[in-house]
Amino acid sequence: MATPVTSVDKSVADKSGPASDARPPRAPRPPKPNFRQIHQFPLPVNVHHVPPVIPHNPLSLISVALSYLTFLISPPRQEVYSAYFDKATSSIHVTDERSIKALWQMGFFGKGSLSRSEPSWLAREKKRRGLHDGKTSEEITRLRRTERRELKLERARMEKLAIEETLKAEAAARKSGPSEPIEQDAQSTTTDDTTNATATTTEKFSLKKAREARALEARQARELAAKNADAALAEQNQAGTSSNGKSVRFSPVVQKKEFVSTSPSSLQLPDSVVDSLDSDDFPNEEHLQLSNEEAFFLAYSLGALQIYDAPLKSGEVISTSPITTSALLQQFCHHSFQPARDSAASLQPDDPFMISYTVYHHFRSLGWVIRSGVKFGTDYLLYNRGPVFSHAEFAVAVIPSYTHPYWSETEERRNYTAEKQARSWWWMHCVSRVQAQVLKSLVVCYVDVPPPAASVDDIGALFSQYKVREFLIKRWIPNRTRD
Repeated sequence: MATPVTSVDKSVADKSGPASDARPPRAPRPPKPNFRQIHQFPLPVNVHHVPPVIPHNPLSLISVALSYLTFLISPPRQEVYSAYFDKATSSIHVTDERSIKALWQMGFFGKGSLSRSEPSWLAREKKRRGLHDGKTSEEITRLRRTERRELKLERARMEKLAIEETLKAEAAARKSGPSEPIEQDAQSTTTDDTTNATATTTEKFSLKKAREARALEARQARELAAKNADAALAEQNQAGTSSNGKSVRFSPVVQKKEFVSTSPSSLQLPDSVVDSLDSDDFPNEEHLQLSNEEAFFLAYSLGALQIYDAPLKSGEVISTSPITTSALLQQFCHHSFQPARDSAASLQPDDPFMISYTVYHHFRSLGWVIRSGVKFGTDYLLYNRGPVFSHAEFAVAVIPSYTHPYWSETEERRNYTAEKQARSWWWMHCVSRVQAQVLKSLVVCYVDVPPPAASVDDIGALFSQYKVREFLIKRWIPNRTRD
């Protein structure tokens, strides 16, 4: 028995037919930068691999001996970068463009002072002046977010359309009543097919189809506007001919008129300003801003950074010596308070910098790329390889812990430690809720604070007394975790 074609089938066919026939050509996607090649080194250090020793191959011993001999004769040169400490912002500034590029590409250290993350102010400025053809990282991120938002809106529209079609089919089935069971069965079958087809279309909907649908709607809108303009023009011509006996023609396109004034009152830019706008030689006003933890890790752990008290000008001979690691530790501890603590004060084992650097060094030594987590209400964000490869997987909240017997000897110390490590359930609930919304796992990191040390000259022995304990926190949702 033939299945009757309902109005629902016809509407779906009308909507799906033109879109499939008139598909606009897909614009070529711009080539992506090779991030694997750009960020191939995880840290700004030179690592030279020694050839393996194969017991049953005597030539491997010769290759190892030659490698060691080469290193002794011509040792590898370790690149050391320069920066200066800015007391106004309590951070480290790197102004050399080569150092900025190296520190960002090898480990994702710091952030641009005029950018969200990667230092890209110079590329954006060249793009604005028409000297750069490619897209900057901010533009790529903005375009990706716009496409994702449009895809979600289009998907919601398709789902709403499918629901409306289903409701129309159900209403038509109720109106038919029990007097026409055959037609009702046929219509229900057709409705099911239509619903399934719409659901399949919704499931298979992609960003490409969303672009094609938007292009088709824009073209139809332009054609409709052109038809309306032609109809209005014909009516005006007919009205002018019938009333005055004259044929008046109106152009639907308004030509652009340019007014050139040679009077001295016209505003003109000086030639020097025009030449400077067209020139590619303009200074880079952006610098790389390192946090105190990042700078101390580069200076103390890797030996790849030298920090000075005053800014260094390009081409200037360095006359002053860099700050030593012991003095740098004391300076960072003093500036970890707001306002900065007096330089004559002694260091305490629970200074904010001591706690935060212990956690930073701990996760950096495990291979994680660490970035600031202030945007999500935490201390750090942990990336597997870096921000350009994937989103952060974990958010770290640092809490000091006073488990050593020294901190519980007197009542004053017990009150002090209770105030330092106090966290409310409201705080825990808010932080965990934020991480659940941004699809990150919350890691509460407890740092066991040792008793005060007599000397801070041996930095390795000082930080070896700290212990780090990690706890992964997840929100308990009743309808998802019933068991």
